[in-house]
Amino acid sequence: MFLKLLPMVGAAVLIAATPAAAGEHVVQMLNRGAGGAMVFSPALVQARPGDTIRFVPTDPGHNAETIAGMIPAGATVQRGPMGREFILRVAQPGVYAVKCAPHYSMGMVALVQVGPASSNLEAVRTAVARTPPLARRRFTEMLTRVR
Repeated sequence: MFLKLLPMVGAAVLIAATPAAAGEHVVQMLNRGAGGAMVFSPALVQARPGDTIRFVPTDPGHNAETIAGMIPAGATVQRGPMGREFILRVAQPGVYAVKCAPHYSMGMVALVQVGPASSNLEAVRTAVARTPPLARRRFTEMLTRVR
C-alpha cells in the first residue's frame, strides 16, 4: 500500500516546494475612464513582490513613472517612454506612487500596493500633501483603500 502512495506523496511535496508564479497586472492609460478624465484604470493595484505591472497606453499621449519620495526604500524611480508600454516590476513591499508626467496636474495618478503597505505608507501620505490638487484628491481617495 505504501509503495502505491509514494508517487502521489512525491508529487504533493514537489508542488508544495514550487514557488508561486509571479502575477501580472494590466493598467490602462486613458483619456477618459470611470474615474473621470486622464486616468489609470485600475488606479489602485494590489500586488505581491515579484509581480509585474504593465501600463498600457490605450489612448495616446501618456506615460507612467514612479514618483521620487513615494516608493519603498530600496526601490528606484523608473520612467516609461511617452506613448509606449511601461513595465514596472515590483520587488520591495510597500506603496509605489505612479504618475503620467504630462497629466500629473490633471490628477492622472495611480498607486501600487505590494504586500503590506506599512513600510512606507506614512511617507506616501505625507508626500501626497505636496502633489498637485487633483492628484492629491485622487491619491487621498486611493489611500483610504490601501490595506
